[in-house]
Amino acid sequence: MLALATPPMADALEPHLHRAEALRAAGEVAMARDTLLAEWPALSLLPRYHLVLSELHRLLGEDVEAKAAACAAAALDAGLPLVLFNLGTAFFMAGQPEPAEKWYRLTLRLDPDLVVAHQNLSCILADSGRAEDAQLHRDLAYKRQCVFVEPAATPRRSVLILAAAGLGNVPIEHLMPNTINTRIKWFVEYGSAESPPYDVCFNAIADPDMEAPTRANMARFLRGCTRRVLNPPETILPTRRDRIPALLGDIPDVLVPPALRFEADGLAAPRIRAAMGRAGIGLPILLRPAGSHGGKGLRRIETAEALAAEDFAGAPAQYVTAFHDYRSPDGYWRKYRMIFVDRQPFAYHLAISPQWLVHYFSAEMLPEAWKRAEEARFLQDPEAVLGARAMAAIAAIGRRLDLDYAGLDFSLLPDGRVLVFEANATMLAHPETLPELAYKTPFVARIFAAFEAMLEGASRCTAVSNPSRVNGSTR
Repeated sequence: MLALATPPMADALEPHLHRAEALRAAGEVAMARDTLLAEWPALSLLPRYHLVLSELHRLLGEDVEAKAAACAAAALDAGLPLVLFNLGTAFFMAGQPEPAEKWYRLTLRLDPDLVVAHQNLSCILADSGRAEDAQLHRDLAYKRQCVFVEPAATPRRSVLILAAAGLGNVPIEHLMPNTINTRIKWFVEYGSAESPPYDVCFNAIADPDMEAPTRANMARFLRGCTRRVLNPPETILPTRRDRIPALLGDIPDVLVPPALRFEADGLAAPRIRAAMGRAGIGLPILLRPAGSHGGKGLRRIETAEALAAEDFAGAPAQYVTAFHDYRSPDGYWRKYRMIFVDRQPFAYHLAISPQWLVHYFSAEMLPEAWKRAEEARFLQDPEAVLGARAMAAIAAIGRRLDLDYAGLDFSLLPDGRVLVFEANATMLAHPETLPELAYKTPFVARIFAAFEAMLEGASRCTAVSNPSRVNGSTR
């Protein structure tokens, strides 16, 4: 492995070490560190380089970086790329993508065939908007291997999980814990499913914007699948943002703002304004990239001038959605989330924000006790908070979606109607670890228990002959 660290490279290190030592002796330790860090691309395969960096980090009180550099020196000396990968993963899991990327890239210089390093690096690149680089590393990963088996600690069943290599998958980690579920992940667009036997199949490709590359392989698979398929593709497709108004808009007491989709080659302000006019959509609007979640890339366009000023060069397909003012009488904006398991609704969370773009992590729920108290009331008795009309509408949405697992983000309008933001299978549900949110634990547990019961029942079934009715749907 360390043949890459040739003697000329080692010779190139010496003048940089001398300069760093001179700066350190002059008391310029931070400058010495930065001088060496600037040479990372050329010298980071050398164990001695990391040893010196480790000492400089230590002198600056940067204990985590010092330990990481010392670990890297030992890994490089022994030719152990997995140790470098583990360094990257430690930073990745700690929510520090920049150092994670650095260590993953160094890992791949030692072992260009390490699939998991390509996988994780592609996630970092996608999250930071570097789509082409992300796709490159996805291809490097999944063209080498497209089926991954995660054995259960105490096996109860095996689940074949159909996944897309990009974003837009159902968050399965808590729904199908690896303690009892052997998870067989197949990244569908990269080849045929050569997998061990499985008891039930779950389609985790939850975003219709991400399904096109998987379509041919998925169709072939479904024609021969003899096990139950949860969330089959034909139930996912109608949840695309521009299709939700047609899917849900006729349900009593439900308001779904109209939405349009514009492909990348049709992105121009005049075309958008003309299509808005035909659809009866006025300003303001919400503009967001197709396939984005969590508000990434979302902006509210207030005026024609602001729309004309949008730079669509190189942009992906975009959705235009009519903006509906949903501010509550007290001036706050509320976003509720319900999770559907086997079409039944379960209250999951309420976020209350002073801003129109509401996300739980930015809504200041932790420092505001009154917000958490209101959320607790919603979880305990959603009908008392929303009213019987709204709950009936939400139940009807669950039936209309006809998904085994899905979620609904919405607000309650002053007239009692449900304003739909999105309804699809990508919705996150996870346990809470913060003591301030412990009141949510039993309600999250109910969701997981319901999913486990559904999964257990499905694992005992074989598929029906018509793939479009694998869930017994009558829609």
